[in-house]
Amino acid sequence: MAFGRLERTHQPAPMSEINMTPLIDVMLVLLVIFMITAPLMTSSLKLDLPKTDAAQPSDAPQFISVAITPTGQFYIGEEALNAVEFAARVVVVARKNPQTEVQLRADKTVPYGRVAELIGMVQKAGLSRIGFVAEAPAAGAPATPTKP
Repeated sequence: MAFGRLERTHQPAPMSEINMTPLIDVMLVLLVIFMITAPLMTSSLKLDLPKTDAAQPSDAPQFISVAITPTGQFYIGEEALNAVEFAARVVVVARKNPQTEVQLRADKTVPYGRVAELIGMVQKAGLSRIGFVAEAPAAGAPATPTKP
């Protein structure tokens, strides 16, 4: 048996740098996706809030946002709930902190009786700080009263 030298061809050295182009492409695609979807995620519950000159943002340290739609559907934040579930969730919030402010958003076409029912459920749960959310009129346009 002959032990001879085998000829080896010289292979190129492994690449020691990372190719950043695919990483940058992926990051730009994600950036575009987030730029398009971020404005859509702000508020999916569309209400026609009443307009008033006195509308000012609240600076309450702890609050929950409740809403009622023209169809009578109750919401806590963006979550739709029936009346029983709504009352139960408000009781839980009231037990955690009875000083929690309730920021009520109601469409201007919702009958007063439905708004009063929602306020009654909130007060029965033990929350007494209720703020009514309204929109400020457009700049230069006075708030006009709605006709019944």
